[in-house]
Amino acid sequence: MLSARPRATCIRSLGPWLAAIAAVAGTGPVEATPELAGFTDDGARVQRRVEERLAALPSAAAFRAHLERITLDPHPFGSEANARVADYLARVMEGAGLEVARHEYDVYAPVGRPGVSVALVRPLRLPLNNQEYVLDEDPYSAHPAAGPGWNAYAATGDVTAEVVYANYGRREDFQKLAAIGVPLEGRIVLARYGGNYRGYKAKYAEEAGAAGLVIYSDPANGGFANGPVYPEGPHWNESTVQRGSIKTLPYPGDPLTPGEPALPLDSGRVASRLDPEEVALPRIPVTPLPYGSAAEILRRMEGDPVPKGWQGGLPFTYRLTGGPGLTVRLRVEQPCGWVRATDVVGRLRGAEVPDQWVILGCHYDAWTFGAADPNGGTAMLLTLAEALGELARQGHRPRRSILICHWDAEEFGIIGSTEWVEELRRDLAASAVAYINADMCVTGPRFGAAASPTLKGPIVEAARAVAHPDDDRTVYEHWLPAAGEDREPAVGNLGGGSDHVAFYTHVGIPAAALGMGGPSLYHSLYDSFAFFERFCDPQFAYGPAMARIDGILALRLANADLLPYDVGRYGADLALHVASLEKRAAELEVAVRLDSLRRAVADLGAATGLMAAAREAYLDRGSHPLAELTDLNRQLLALERGLLHEEGLQYNSWGRSLYAGPDPFSGYACWLLPGIRYELEAGDAAGVAQWEAVYVDAVDRLAAQTRELLAALGAAP
Repeated sequence: MLSARPRATCIRSLGPWLAAIAAVAGTGPVEATPELAGFTDDGARVQRRVEERLAALPSAAAFRAHLERITLDPHPFGSEANARVADYLARVMEGAGLEVARHEYDVYAPVGRPGVSVALVRPLRLPLNNQEYVLDEDPYSAHPAAGPGWNAYAATGDVTAEVVYANYGRREDFQKLAAIGVPLEGRIVLARYGGNYRGYKAKYAEEAGAAGLVIYSDPANGGFANGPVYPEGPHWNESTVQRGSIKTLPYPGDPLTPGEPALPLDSGRVASRLDPEEVALPRIPVTPLPYGSAAEILRRMEGDPVPKGWQGGLPFTYRLTGGPGLTVRLRVEQPCGWVRATDVVGRLRGAEVPDQWVILGCHYDAWTFGAADPNGGTAMLLTLAEALGELARQGHRPRRSILICHWDAEEFGIIGSTEWVEELRRDLAASAVAYINADMCVTGPRFGAAASPTLKGPIVEAARAVAHPDDDRTVYEHWLPAAGEDREPAVGNLGGGSDHVAFYTHVGIPAAALGMGGPSLYHSLYDSFAFFERFCDPQFAYGPAMARIDGILALRLANADLLPYDVGRYGADLALHVASLEKRAAELEVAVRLDSLRRAVADLGAATGLMAAAREAYLDRGSHPLAELTDLNRQLLALERGLLHEEGLQYNSWGRSLYAGPDPFSGYACWLLPGIRYELEAGDAAGVAQWEAVYVDAVDRLAAQTRELLAALGAAP
């Protein structure tokens, strides 16, 4: 994962419904919520009864049982243990009454566990530990299937060389090394985790001519500098290793089938595949180390002290080079081949509009046990599936279909979800209402969210409707900033690093990632049930709370008469993003102004700002035929796809969203209006002007669509 947040409205007293939710949640009364956007009065009354019953269903016992079962064994992609997890997910969802289907893909990926080792060669021979210590306090750490840390898609190689320290291994760090004349050709680079996606550390090291890369977890970034280490506390100890993929292709998913599903080789529907030698996979060996082992290298380096800001948390001066008297051997043996990925998808078929889908998802493959990343989210979705199935048995089947999806191979580069989206792209473009991601969504008490603009309002309102497990306040009240209720909590913008990417940036489906956050020993052997129970969710209360939030959000999207998209956010957020781009241009000293785009966005904002009132006025006029509502909702779905650029972005033709995309230089961060941002970062004023015209055309089309929808709702555009 990325692993890795509300508007003023009138309040309507909900009376006994709120008391009922408080009683079943067990944490006291909850705050009155605003009128339900997108519902008629009759529809809202029914929806509140459904939400009252939903709140009573997710239990700590069910969540705990699912999580403990899923995390019995390390279950990385391609392992037999991962296949057993997939079988369990299917059984639970079938038992809950969902229709379950498996979607299979043959993808190009590392086969089995690779051979990896790092050792000092000079001034002494010393093999370096690359695996977590066995701890009495964590019986999972002695699991016979536990293995050393490794990085997926690292090249096979065996190199012995001098060492160069590259700070976080960011683009600017390598530029700094080049500027001060530190040679990298033929060296082994040592870089600490943080600052960017680990794959870009490998990419920049390879481009600089390095022979290999070792990535370590510095104690300044989550280790003893932050507090007591595991098992005494929740921070990284000297043996904790962060595993992870280093694939940095411009598209997620299978490396050999960009834009097309990697259908099984024996299916008779095989997609054309690229030659692996033609694909820009890493060409140098790469492996992770814990800081206890990295210290054996760093303390022996004898070159110049590092620049300001490059010093880590170990108790000696960090230096740029080790010199010829310090050499390290790095060995990686990692064959790749065809590996079967299996997505497990449960469907609760809608009663009235089954061909419109509200999709919730989380990957289930893990680097080790995966208690926090991702399987707190997996267990939460199973708990929610059982609750939704029980509601259906009680006669409360949703109007639209709800899909609960468990993705495979996310940890190797967002593979399972991407292949599914590419296979069903046409259906999703016509039918998907929203995608709600649950990756790593249960690790503690702190609620947060990131979303596309139109889901921000619905997320805030769902948080208002759920009691926080820790006291008598709502999740929303916990979420409020310290400044108080005169400021709304911030809903962030989606970047990269998890399964929302294909939905959001390739097909234009509104997407969100929300969760309750806390500590995590991310991608390490210590991401176990023992750690989770002790430090993340001791009462197993936050998982059920997330099931209520996600369940309410999904049911409101599934049951609303008119989709409750927060359309007004588009104009408001776009105006902020244009201003941010102009500020960035000034910082980079690129002489541009985005006057045409600013005017187009203001025109769009004038239209989108009318949408909420127009929708509610339409619904207040009484009941409407299902066919009429269905047509209006289709227009709302089309509105959501309005900022797609069919030709793709200039730096990534797979990414088609003009609104948002992952930062192509760091991987995780979000770029807003990425086509223009890319040209700004390149310092190309002419390119900015060219892409501004693309954006003006898209925003003008979106404004025209909005006015057509306003007219259909009976409002004066």
